[in-house]
Amino acid sequence: LQGEEEASAKAARAEADVDQNVKGGKGVGGGKRDPKAVNEDTKDEKTEEAAIIVNEPAVARPAPVDDTPAATAPKEEPEAVVESMVDSSASLPIKQEPEASTANKGTTPSGKPLLSPEEFDRQQRLRAATKKLRNAYVSAKRAYRIPEQRVKRIQDALSKYKGTKNYHNFTIQKTFRDPSAKRFIKSFIVNPKPILIKGKGGEGNDGDVVETEWLSMKVHGQSFMMHQIRKMIGMVALLVRCGSDLSTLDASMQEEKFSIPKVPGLGLLLERPVFDSYNDIQAPKHGRGQLRFDKYEEAMEEFKQREIYQRIFREEEERNEFGRFFNHVDNFKEPYFLYVTSKGLEATKRQRNGEDAAPGAVNKES
Repeated sequence: LQGEEEASAKAARAEADVDQNVKGGKGVGGGKRDPKAVNEDTKDEKTEEAAIIVNEPAVARPAPVDDTPAATAPKEEPEAVVESMVDSSASLPIKQEPEASTANKGTTPSGKPLLSPEEFDRQQRLRAATKKLRNAYVSAKRAYRIPEQRVKRIQDALSKYKGTKNYHNFTIQKTFRDPSAKRFIKSFIVNPKPILIKGKGGEGNDGDVVETEWLSMKVHGQSFMMHQIRKMIGMVALLVRCGSDLSTLDASMQEEKFSIPKVPGLGLLLERPVFDSYNDIQAPKHGRGQLRFDKYEEAMEEFKQREIYQRIFREEEERNEFGRFFNHVDNFKEPYFLYVTSKGLEATKRQRNGEDAAPGAVNKES
């Protein structure tokens, strides 16, 4: 304890001497002295001076003046650099820990209020019930089996595409006057025997796996335009589902403008190229064999079932492409598809012009 008191008293005296010399414009060691004597005298004071520098507050102060010839020569002053570094570090704001805001208590990081255990349990039960209802709805749709009479009506609609027709409404950026809008369709046939495919996620309420029914339709044409086949199927689907007059399909290939939705392209594929003209004319003329794929029918069917059809069925089970398409069309708010009603295209025009399609409403206004 006595040694510590003496060291403290000695440090205090040295600090007072240093401050007095600095104010008088003298060096730390006093007046002009021999450099050797200064070095010898300052050996014992290094510890005290270091303690003074560390304990003193970090404030800018002038560097001590040394009258020796070495000190008067122009040179950099490292003491001033050290002091400026200390001042810079001392001037930085102190990092404080953020305090928990009382206003955000009871809310999630996204700002939503926290739910009580009762409300959370109710929300979970609602989600489970919604999911169960959705699964039941999807299972009921997949359990649907199309009647033979409706398959026949589909074939009647597809047969209207046969021949050379104008398909400007079944593609993009084509007008009725454009000669390239005409295409020749040789045949469009629906397989009267539907295909039943078992789905992975199609379990009904009784736990049985639901099989989805698929219809296979094959079109043989000379050439096709962008979206043409998908829009041809979409037009037939709208008319048959709504029980519309099939004459609307004939009107869609005239000059009037129709808005036709295109079905998902998930099930569309090129089955085979057909070389009937070559087989009938050029092959006999030049003594060459005909180009036919009939002898590969079994291998082609096996490849389609393994590599193509299974992928189509699997993607439909996972993403429900066709279900979402028909749900979008059924809930479409714009009047573009009102031509499927009994008034035909006239209902679409009147709705676009802001008129009511119902005759009673018109009479009431008049």
